[in-house]
Amino acid sequence: MRSSELCPCGSGRSLGRCCGPVLDDPKTAATAESLMRSRYSAHVLGRWNHLYVTWHPRTRPELVDDDGLVWTGLEVVRTEDGRPGDRTGVVEYVASFRFGKKRDALHETARFQRRAGRWFYVDGDLVEG
Repeated sequence: MRSSELCPCGSGRSLGRCCGPVLDDPKTAATAESLMRSRYSAHVLGRWNHLYVTWHPRTRPELVDDDGLVWTGLEVVRTEDGRPGDRTGVVEYVASFRFGKKRDALHETARFQRRAGRWFYVDGDLVEG
């Protein structure tokens, strides 16, 4: 995907002005939301290393991949803290996907922590409904 194309995260900005810089250098994520958006874009683009290095070392799995999911859209529902001066943040989002012919969505309240000057995804709770 070229940096002039629309970012997969749905921000309406180009990849080069949105998630692209964070995909290339996770330290540039100023907020928990910008890291979460870059992680969604990494799923879309198959950038598994980005997902691995932005997952908190205490909670990340040994292997990160999607097992055939095709991500089709992202909606940020709300954010709580997660700004440049904060140590923690929460981002609730809905990420739509397709698996074969089945369409579904992942609705999660995700927790983030700022560690060593950069944001990490820690874990999240699925939202039922």
